[in-house]
Amino acid sequence: MEIFWFIIISVVLTVFFILDGYDFGVGIIHLFLAKKEKDKEVIAKSAGLFWDSNEVWLVTAGGLLFMAFPTFYASVFSGFYLPLIIVLWLIIFRAIGLEFRSKFNFQMWRDLWDKAFGVSSLLLALFFGIALGNIVRGVNLGGVENGVSTYEGHYFFLPLWNSSFSPLTDHPGVIDWFTIVIGIITVVTLAIHGANWIVLKTNSSINNQLKKVIFKLNITLAILTAFSLGIWQIVNPNSLDNFVDKPYLIIFPIIYFSGLIGLFFIEKFKKDIHPFMLSTLLILGGITSSLASMFPVILPSTNTINESLTIYNTSATEYGLSVALNWGIIGFILLFVYMIIQKRLMGGKIDKMDYGH
Repeated sequence: MEIFWFIIISVVLTVFFILDGYDFGVGIIHLFLAKKEKDKEVIAKSAGLFWDSNEVWLVTAGGLLFMAFPTFYASVFSGFYLPLIIVLWLIIFRAIGLEFRSKFNFQMWRDLWDKAFGVSSLLLALFFGIALGNIVRGVNLGGVENGVSTYEGHYFFLPLWNSSFSPLTDHPGVIDWFTIVIGIITVVTLAIHGANWIVLKTNSSINNQLKKVIFKLNITLAILTAFSLGIWQIVNPNSLDNFVDKPYLIIFPIIYFSGLIGLFFIEKFKKDIHPFMLSTLLILGGITSSLASMFPVILPSTNTINESLTIYNTSATEYGLSVALNWGIIGFILLFVYMIIQKRLMGGKIDKMDYGH
């Protein structure tokens, strides 16, 4: 049952980053490339019509974590309390940026909420990438000082950063040079994904420009990917052991690199859906590769005193997991019905659909 729930939650989180990921990317593109009011309006609309349904997947992931892996849930939500509060505020400002920009026909009003939407989207992408960097790097479980745990072995607390800004210290912060690199990779990936979504869903005047931007961002992403693989070996020399021991897991990096390589041919695609599918593969392959490299660990310990958190030592009881399955089935039925209706109503280009008036 633990493996089943690990797979289900991994799928839900991946779907969240695929769906809400294009919203983050749209915000980044809106911030830097949308200049004309008509483009700003339609690009914001391409996120605004979908963001609330997409974030249902984040709520679902949180609920499933609480049901299936309560110890991990308690550990992460207490240890990352400060960055989680920052993420919460960013989600709020992104939402009200989208919802408020068209309430009044004043340029200063629209500019204010456009900036709120764009900056919040950029920082959300960065912080979610930093969060992934923390998960694969590990944390000081138990708050070990001089070989002694200062609190229970599955708890931790991280400052935003420490004086060394290094992931190799005994007491790393949330932000260091390794997690920043992962955060930048996430920003670039979601910017590509968001640009593909804009091309797919709108007739914006910058669509042709976006294809050239995607090509350049993809070059940057390829360089950052190679760089991150190198520094990952410094932070965790055993990071690739799972792929050696279980060769079938190589399918996940193949998915990532298929998307990466395919996007170099973006200007040759006839249908707008194809580049979007490739950037979807980037996100799918990136998240699953990270999780596969750690399995069954879900939060590594950076000390030798307290063991890493795994799907086995953080899971609910067998009875709890079975109850979660029953309610999970009902929840997923409702979720899928909601998503199907919403996507059918919003099919095709959204330029002439009404939003925010």
